[in-house]
Amino acid sequence: MTTHAGVTERGRDIAARVERFVRDVIVPYEKDKRRDSHGPTDAMVQEMRGLAREAGLLTPHILPDGGHLSHRDTAIILRASGLSPLGPLAVNTAAPDEGNMFLLGRVASAEQKARFLAPMIAGTARSAFFMTEPSDENGAGSDPSMMLTTAKPDGNHWVVNGRKTFITGAQGAKVGIIMAKSDEGATMFLVDLPMEGIRIERVLDTIDSSMPGGHSVIALENVRIPADQMLGNAGEGFRYAQVRLAPARLTHCMRWLGAATRCQEIASDYAVRRRAFGKALIDHEGVGFMLAENMIDLQQSALIIDWCADALDRGEAGTVESSMAKVAVSEALFRVTDRCVQVMGGTGVSRDTIVEQIFREVRAFRIYDGPTEVHKWSLARKIKRDRTPRDPH
Repeated sequence: MTTHAGVTERGRDIAARVERFVRDVIVPYEKDKRRDSHGPTDAMVQEMRGLAREAGLLTPHILPDGGHLSHRDTAIILRASGLSPLGPLAVNTAAPDEGNMFLLGRVASAEQKARFLAPMIAGTARSAFFMTEPSDENGAGSDPSMMLTTAKPDGNHWVVNGRKTFITGAQGAKVGIIMAKSDEGATMFLVDLPMEGIRIERVLDTIDSSMPGGHSVIALENVRIPADQMLGNAGEGFRYAQVRLAPARLTHCMRWLGAATRCQEIASDYAVRRRAFGKALIDHEGVGFMLAENMIDLQQSALIIDWCADALDRGEAGTVESSMAKVAVSEALFRVTDRCVQVMGGTGVSRDTIVEQIFREVRAFRIYDGPTEVHKWSLARKIKRDRTPRDPH
């Protein structure tokens, strides 16, 4: 896998070790039957994490002191973990845990880190981020300012009521981050799961199948949360969400770049070996050109990821850069995986290889963490702001 300037020797070494581990140890688990329609079982995940722990590769992007590697180093490590849909789960770089760990590392108090963050870094606890709300109730979907879930103070507790949806991994999670609207504004709370008042109404049937616990609809009914479990300060929830969301959008791109790279490898091997109409498939321009276009899309994706990572490493918010990267990468990788399916024909839509699953997962990625159209709308608003003449008076 290509590396670039700005990556440290330590980052390269970790990424190389993660890649060998995923290819040699985790890829065989892709045939393991311990899964349901939403993803691998927690028992299977813990078994893989045990192997990662033995290899010294569990949560490899977080340092022993709790600090994070640079975003450039993280990029090549998460690409390597993404070579299998199971890789991020095995080495503990998967969403939503990766983004939640990043947020808690930046905002949580020392006591909150010891209670909620440490088990996540150790790989013994999964987490869930409760923000999105049902669109049929005009709740906060892609627009968190529409949030209907409320948080009211009651003595030394807060009482939260509302509904959430598409909450990834809520079933089986041990740590929750709940976003609700208080009088001060959007506010976040940390909770232990399961918890009284937090009820899973149903787990949605979705196109993807790599997330343990799936994506749930959640009812929050008079959830009493101690005041010391507020994350940061009341009314700062939107700001904290941005702390999490810009890097999390980018790490999605990193992981799925690894997955699409694997698809390209499989489709290329197939096209070289398979013969039709007197020659190898790769020698037919209709096939060879698709794989060549994939090379271009993959390289462009890598470059825009690195560009955004550089902005984050400089301490910039990266909001615009991460929106641009998320759109460019999710659309490019969908083209890549779609072409891989097409090159492989019937084999591409079968489950004889991992290509079919990665294609489905990347299709969902065009929606998760903000649909392409929402990001384009946000970027268009910035263009308008930047180009609108200011009143000189």
